[in-house]
Amino acid sequence: MRLLIVSDIHSNLEALQSVITDAQASQGFDRIWHLGDVVGYGPDPEACIDLLREYDHAGVAGNHDWAVLGKIDVNTFNTHAAAVARWTTVRLKDDHADYLKGLPLGFQTDDFTAVHASPRDPTREYVISKNVAAANLDHFHTQRCLVGHSHVPFLCKFEEREPEFFALPTGTPVPLGAGRYIINPGSVGQPRDGLATASYCIYDSEADTITHRRVGYDIAATQQKMRQSGLSSYLIDRLTEGR
Repeated sequence: MRLLIVSDIHSNLEALQSVITDAQASQGFDRIWHLGDVVGYGPDPEACIDLLREYDHAGVAGNHDWAVLGKIDVNTFNTHAAAVARWTTVRLKDDHADYLKGLPLGFQTDDFTAVHASPRDPTREYVISKNVAAANLDHFHTQRCLVGHSHVPFLCKFEEREPEFFALPTGTPVPLGAGRYIINPGSVGQPRDGLATASYCIYDSEADTITHRRVGYDIAATQQKMRQSGLSSYLIDRLTEGR
């Protein structure tokens, strides 16, 4: 079984299409797991939901998914994010809103726990430090935990209870094996690690490896649609800068 693991798509259809095409051409995949924030920031919320639904997939809700449903107060967001959340709420058809409403805060398999932000706070907490990673260890009981939210890919391995963060090499399968991990595949639709390319991972259950990949997409096309929709110039520019 090969799992295509994506997060933080953020209504960026061109990025999601490129990720799926790249994954199919490289290793192939049997199922998609998404770690939330399908919507927000970008211009194509409905099309991204529709594309996911073309594949066998499972997913969780992120803070932006909840915000457009009114489950999180958009006034807690920055001005740019709040404006797009309101725009998305008005635009979403009932069918697409129902899809987001049906997303759980997390799911668990024999090996993995999947959440958007962190296992102890699935919609808000950023796993970006050793202290936060260690504090979450008792909040998931599987060997591996998948998170998104920070838009930065990483592999966090626990030695006993001590976490160590590692950058995921691009294109090289990393054996997992024994031990406990928190893994972030990075962001498909709005990377924030200084690279503008879409970020994702493939998990191969037979080899028990995780492979991180980056792929370019038509950023200009996404930016043009954002301009036509009247979305924030700050959000438009940051796609080129990968921040």
